[in-house]
Amino acid sequence: MAGEAVQSRVEKTLSYVPSGHVISYGQLADLCGLPGRARMMGKCLREITIDCNWHRVLRSDGKIAFPAGSEKAEEQRQRLTAEGVVVKNNRVNMRKFAWTPDLHTILVELKY
Repeated sequence: MAGEAVQSRVEKTLSYVPSGHVISYGQLADLCGLPGRARMMGKCLREITIDCNWHRVLRSDGKIAFPAGSEKAEEQRQRLTAEGVVVKNNRVNMRKFAWTPDLHTILVELKY
């Protein structure tokens, strides 16, 4: 179980990921000040009860982490597509759609 402080960091960080962009679990961990904790991000996202843009988080290779054909994978695909993110074979082109925060966002907005 992830602590409340970690969940708060994840929620805050995801609130900055703009519509039409995605982030990897590893990048999310890095921006939350928890480098190397990509798996922890997955556990934390499962425990969060509010809608925190969870659909914008993908594996580092751009794949949706849910099993192909599952209800959650389909929901994530639909939500991403509605934002203009192209999803082919449950994968997103990370070069095109990955969010790269500017220095101000990293140093000021995401300061923990």
